[in-house]
Amino acid sequence: MSMWVFGYGSLLWNPGFEVAQSVVGKLPDYARSFCMRSIHHRGTVEQPGLVLALDQQAGKACEGVALEVVAGQEEQTLAYLRERELISSAYVEKELPVQLVDGRTVTALVYVIDEAHEQYCGGLELEEQAQIMARAVGGRGPNTEYLYNTADHLVTVGLHDPALEWLAARVREISV
Repeated sequence: MSMWVFGYGSLLWNPGFEVAQSVVGKLPDYARSFCMRSIHHRGTVEQPGLVLALDQQAGKACEGVALEVVAGQEEQTLAYLRERELISSAYVEKELPVQLVDGRTVTALVYVIDEAHEQYCGGLELEEQAQIMARAVGGRGPNTEYLYNTADHLVTVGLHDPALEWLAARVREISV
């Protein structure tokens, strides 16, 4: 049985593991949102950035990409993802059904936000999000790089996220 991982943010452009195939898919009852303060990768404790997380929202759906892990690489991929994604325990690892555009449904490893975690910050206005991302920098680089790469890669795979597109345009305006 294949191992699948659902990418909706940086996994779209930097999976960090070998991918056998990638297929656009939809995760029901979750929404992509800049609802997690980043204190390691795209910000610091003193000046947190924002990264995407999946916020559980009945009736919504997050479009992203299901990434099939190369056969034989499952254990090392899981160890890598846990080190990368669970750095501060703000994400919860789940296995959830993802509906692929080719009609298949696969069970994928998904990292969703823990709404009880101190880094959770759901409900911020878009302008406030833009102001935070325009200036935050963390261990993996500027928050702007994360935002722009994610926005660009969603467009590349044919997905449209109006809020993310607005944020990318706004942050480019205020970062000049």
